[in-house]
Amino acid sequence: MTAPQSVRDLDLKHLASRTFHPSPVAWEDQVLYFLLLDRFSDGKETDCRDNRGRRVTKGGTPRFRPGDEGNAIGTEPEASAWREAGNRWCGGTLKGLTGKMGYLRRLGVTAVWVSPLFKQCSFVPTYHGYGIQNFLDVDPHFGTADDLQELVRVAHANDIYVILDIILNHAGNVFAYDRGYTPYDGATVYPVEGFRAADGTPNLPFGPIDTEAGPWPDGALWPRELQRFDAFTRMGYIRDWDRYHEYLEGDFFDLKDIHLGDGEADSFRPSPALLALCDVYKYWIALADVDGYRIDTVKHMGAGATRFFASVIHEFAQAIGKENFYLIGEITGGRTNAFETLETTGLNAALGVDDIPLRLEDLVKGKTNPIDYFDLFRNSLLVRKESHVWFRDKVVTVIDDHDQVCRGAKKERFCAGAPVWRKLVLNALALNATTLGIPCIYYGTEQSFDGEGGDDRYLRECMFGGSFGAFRTRGVHFFDEENPVYREFSKILALRRKKPPLRRGRQYLREISGDGVNFGLPYVIGGEIRSVVPWSRIFDTEEMVLAINTDVDAPRTAWVLVDGSLHREGDRFSCLYSTDSTRIRGKTIARRVNDVILAIQVTVPAAGFVMFERC
Repeated sequence: MTAPQSVRDLDLKHLASRTFHPSPVAWEDQVLYFLLLDRFSDGKETDCRDNRGRRVTKGGTPRFRPGDEGNAIGTEPEASAWREAGNRWCGGTLKGLTGKMGYLRRLGVTAVWVSPLFKQCSFVPTYHGYGIQNFLDVDPHFGTADDLQELVRVAHANDIYVILDIILNHAGNVFAYDRGYTPYDGATVYPVEGFRAADGTPNLPFGPIDTEAGPWPDGALWPRELQRFDAFTRMGYIRDWDRYHEYLEGDFFDLKDIHLGDGEADSFRPSPALLALCDVYKYWIALADVDGYRIDTVKHMGAGATRFFASVIHEFAQAIGKENFYLIGEITGGRTNAFETLETTGLNAALGVDDIPLRLEDLVKGKTNPIDYFDLFRNSLLVRKESHVWFRDKVVTVIDDHDQVCRGAKKERFCAGAPVWRKLVLNALALNATTLGIPCIYYGTEQSFDGEGGDDRYLRECMFGGSFGAFRTRGVHFFDEENPVYREFSKILALRRKKPPLRRGRQYLREISGDGVNFGLPYVIGGEIRSVVPWSRIFDTEEMVLAINTDVDAPRTAWVLVDGSLHREGDRFSCLYSTDSTRIRGKTIARRVNDVILAIQVTVPAAGFVMFERC
C-alpha cells in the first residue's frame, strides 16, 4: 500500500463505508497492556506458544533461563555495547506483536496500547516513535499499513482491542532554525533554514515541497498540509515546563511544535494544521479499525485544541459504529488538573502517571500508609463529585511505564534495587488490577523486569532479547508463560473478568484488628508496615474482600471489617484466590463486633494476595 501524500488523497467516505469492530460496552471492564513496538517482539522467538497455544519449535531466539542473567555484560566492552544498543532501533515489528496475541490473551489482557508507529525521521534513531516525519505512513522498521491492518484483525479475533499512541502537539526534528541557540522567550519567532532532507541536512525549502525534487518519502514532512510555513510556532525550545504559553508554544526539545490554533477553550479557532491532523487520525481509524487513541503531551496542546480534536474524533467514530471510541490523555499536573482537563475537553480518561505509580509501589513495599494510595480515589471535594465511582473509568492506572516522569532523575521499574521486590511484584499487579481505575500493565512487568540503569533506555528492555535484552542479557526472549508471576496474575485477571465488583464496584480501605475488638486502619510503624492491608469492592449487594501482605517473611492474620448492612453474623466467606493455593476454597465466618459492624478473619501468605466473597 502506497502512503498518501496529502489529506486530500484520503478517501474517508469509501473507507468508512464498511462494518467496523464495535467498541466495548464499558472500558473499566478492560485490562490494558502498553508496549514499545521496537522492544516487544521480532517474531523470531522459539520455545514459546503461538496464538493457538501450540509450542513454537522454530526460530532463532531461545527462552530466558536464570543462568542467562547478565550474559551481555561480562566485560566492560560488552557492557558498553549493551548499553549503547538501548539507544538504537532494536527490531520489534508489527508482525512480531501480531504473533503474540495469544500470549496477551492468556495473560488476561483485553486491550493493547501500542507505542507510536508512524514514520520517523530517517536520520535519528527515534525507536520510541515520538519523532514523526510522515503522519500518513507506518515506519518501515515496524512494517507496513497492511501489517497494521492484520495486527488489528488478529487482535480482534483474540478479543483484544487496539489503542494507538498518537501525537498532535509536535512533529519530529523535521526542520532546522538558522541559528544554534533558540530558547523560548515569548516573543521571538525564529527564522528557519529549511526542511531536513533524508540525511538530516536542512537544504529543502521551508514551504510546500515539489516531490519531483526528490524529498519523498524520507525528506521534509508529510502530509503536504503540514508543510505550510504557518504550521509551526517556531518559537524555540521550552526552558520552563510550567510557564503558561511557553509550554504551549515552545518546542519539545528538538521536536518541533505544531501550531494547532488560537484562543481559549470556549473561543478556540483550529489551525489548518489541526484540521489536517483530524483527517489523519480519522484515516487511521477507518483504515485499521482501531478502538482508541492515547494522546501524547495533552498539557502542551492546550484545552481548545484537545476539545476540538476529541469532538471531531468522537463524532467520526460514532458515525461508523464505534460508539465508545476511547481517548486517553497523557495529562500531567496531578488529580485536580486531570479532572479539570477531562471535564473541559471531553477526553474519556487520564493516564495516571503522576502520583498513582509511586503511592501504589510504596504501599506494596510497606513504605507508606495505605490510605495515601486509597485516598487518591476518594477525595470527593477535590473532584466535586458525590462519590469516587467516576474514577473507575476516568483514569488508567499504571505501575511501571516508559518515561516515569513521577520519579524525576532516578528511573527504574518496580523490581529494581533488591531481589526481595520480585517477591512483591505480583501484589503490585494485583492491587492495580483490583482497585479503581482501568488497569494497565507495562510490558515485561509480568516477567519481573527491573529496568535498572537510571534513565529512560533501561525502562525499555527487549522482550524478544536481541542486543538489549532484559536483565542485561542478549539473545534470549522472555515470553515465559510458566513464569510464576505471569501464571498467578492470569488467574487473578480471570477472576476480575468473572466478578463485576472487581471491575465496577465502589472501593473501601478496611480497618483491621489483631484481637477482634480494637480496629483501625493499617499504618506505618518505625518506618515500615508489615501487615495485612485489606480493601472491599462493593457492587450492588455483592462485596468482595481483598488483601495483600506487605510482610515478605511471614504470613499475617487479621480481623477485617465488612459491610454490616450486606451481611449477617454467621455468613460464610470463601477464599476465591490465594497465592498459597492450599488455602483456596477455605472458609471464614463473619462475627459481630457490635450492633452494626461485622468482621471476618483473614490470613494472607507472606508477600501474598487473597480474595474472599460470601458463599
